[in-house]
Amino acid sequence: MQNGTYSKTLQDFSEMWYGVFQWALVSSLVVHIPASLLSLYTLRRHKYARFIPVAVLLMSILGPVCGGMLTSAAIAGVYKAAGKGMVYLEALILGIGQTFCVVVISFLRVLATL
Repeated sequence: MQNGTYSKTLQDFSEMWYGVFQWALVSSLVVHIPASLLSLYTLRRHKYARFIPVAVLLMSILGPVCGGMLTSAAIAGVYKAAGKGMVYLEALILGIGQTFCVVVISFLRVLATL
């Protein structure tokens, strides 16, 4: 601990991969849980659409597990190949950035169909 900051860097591939993946999963849950609660509230009286929040919650876990693992491994591989260590804040920003990209692409894909 120096100057109020934690100075340990992630040097190993598995540490970097897990750090980025962990933040991608957590940020995905932070985005999808309120969305599923909102859709559950608004669709509670619909006969079939009230089950859509279950799909939203499944995607909050399946998305990072399937795609997030691969992109986190790619990011960690680039850092490892460059011989650069990763600070925890970088892992946080890269993980949240993955979720942000997924949300932006999801909105743009829906807008393209309108």
